[in-house]
Amino acid sequence: MAKNGARVYSYLRFSDPRQATGSSADRQLQYAQRWAAEKGLVLDESLSLRDEGLSAYHQRHVKQGALGVFLQAVEDGRIADGSVLVVEGLDRLSRAEPIQAQAQLAQIINAGITVVTASDGREYNRAGLKAQPMDLVYSLLVMIRAHEESDTKSKRVKAAIRRQCEGWIAGTYRGVIRNGKDPQWLRWDGQEFRLIPERAEGVRFVIELFRRGYGSVRIIREMAQRGLALTDKGVTALQVHRLARLPALMGVKVLELEGESYRLDGYYPPILTADEFAELSALVDGRVKRKGRGEIPGLVTGLGISYCGYCGTAVVGQNMMFKARPDGSLADGHRRLICVGYSHNEGCPVGGSCSVVPIEKALMSYCTDRMNLSGLLEGSDQTQAIQARLAKAKAEVVLIEQQLERVSEALLAAEGGAAPLIFVRKARELEEQHADKRKEVAQAERELVAISSHDQPGLAEAWAQLASGVESLDYDARMRVRQLVRDTFERIVVYHHGMQASGREGKVIDLLLVGKGGQPRLLRIDRKTGDWQLGFGA
Repeated sequence: MAKNGARVYSYLRFSDPRQATGSSADRQLQYAQRWAAEKGLVLDESLSLRDEGLSAYHQRHVKQGALGVFLQAVEDGRIADGSVLVVEGLDRLSRAEPIQAQAQLAQIINAGITVVTASDGREYNRAGLKAQPMDLVYSLLVMIRAHEESDTKSKRVKAAIRRQCEGWIAGTYRGVIRNGKDPQWLRWDGQEFRLIPERAEGVRFVIELFRRGYGSVRIIREMAQRGLALTDKGVTALQVHRLARLPALMGVKVLELEGESYRLDGYYPPILTADEFAELSALVDGRVKRKGRGEIPGLVTGLGISYCGYCGTAVVGQNMMFKARPDGSLADGHRRLICVGYSHNEGCPVGGSCSVVPIEKALMSYCTDRMNLSGLLEGSDQTQAIQARLAKAKAEVVLIEQQLERVSEALLAAEGGAAPLIFVRKARELEEQHADKRKEVAQAERELVAISSHDQPGLAEAWAQLASGVESLDYDARMRVRQLVRDTFERIVVYHHGMQASGREGKVIDLLLVGKGGQPRLLRIDRKTGDWQLGFGA
């Protein structure tokens, strides 16, 4: 009979979920039931120990599976002494390196638990191993064989995948390459990947809202209203953030194999062109993590570009929603700007806050004038600077490639095939430098694409068309202007009591606007109305 609450537990593991459809699972369960009945123990069916699709070679069944939960329960003393763990074979328990696999077996046995293998009926416990020490040797041999089998299989699979990748790049192979996960807006029809129309529509919708400056929470809400999804399980904020960076959007599959990266162009049907993806990537890179909060998105806050002119700390928004009117709107004075230096008591010499409304009115009025906008964006060396950086990075790539070629020739010429260690280290160092410089080239190219897409007359019209929506607190209009602010300004410095203020008696607000072109403009506005009083180049 069972003592001290001892129970029998059955553990099943399949590295491929398709194995679960076979008869081995039923056989093991029947064996566990029979074994428990013969020993007078209870088979615990409430604790499901079943790992499907988790590798014992990579230890995923321990890191993220049921066996890991069981081992933790053993360590915590929650599995009663005298309990039994039934497995089909020791190779189901672990295919890790033998010393690691034996340590896991020892952890279970030392906790007073017996391990029973259904395939051969062997029992492993402290008393049995003390009486028959060779059983411990046998278990080690089984683990060595299991690890070697998995290691050999892993090497064969990786070699096959490498050949397929090289064949794809060379144009000699056009089949499926089973490595990693494929996007869930695609399905394999046996010949090629095809877009799932409703999923592809969801992807395009996310990209469009992302371009408008929407945050992930708002995007998820908009998708739910339209019944769109990216996966069978809907859409999450993390998926939205990751989506914009996926090369699969332009039809490219990128996979890593033993430290080597393979880029498979044309592997998937594209949703974006290469130029569209480059522009989207530049937009992602230009975004900061802080987003506008609340139902009234700020135009100048949360972008990492607005600062207090008195203490230099960031300026943040305050929407006093607790003072909202019955229709949900706020009085102008209840939407405010305040610097972090004052709100955190870090010693802003002027302090206080101001309504953001006059600043927004002045900014919208200023940027709807084409001449003003041109002054902010033109006459700069921004494009030239990026082009210079791109040329420099490309030249460095060529130089590194030449160095790599010389080192490779030296390695090939080494006598007896034994290359000096310093050559090998130098080759690795150059490969890392080459990868870094290639990233710099790609980043500069994305920035140039983004800049070339901005035409100033079109921008001025965009500002003008959105002005009424901004004033009426329309969410979509404000999110679009928020993106325009990000595209137009490098920095906005706010003196909410004027540049000459020594206290809080100032009647004006001074704004120092620094455009992407690097040219500063000083704008003095009425503190209440937002009307211009003065404007000139700083």
